[in-house]
Amino acid sequence: MGFGWQELLIILVIVALVFGTKKLRNIGSDVGGAVKGFKDAMTPGEDAEPTEKTTESVASSSKTSAE
Repeated sequence: MGFGWQELLIILVIVALVFGTKKLRNIGSDVGGAVKGFKDAMTPGEDAEPTEKTTESVASSSKTSAE
């Protein structure tokens, strides 16, 4: 007893008429930015402690650039 594609299309048209396409684009952009920020926060990045492998690669690149 779920929604078919026809029902979803009708709901989308009604939402577009109520909010307007420009407002929907802004909402989509905001939601996309929030999801991206959440993903960035969940994955370890520059703030995480460096692992042994990253420390070795940084040390080896420092030696090659010094030569």
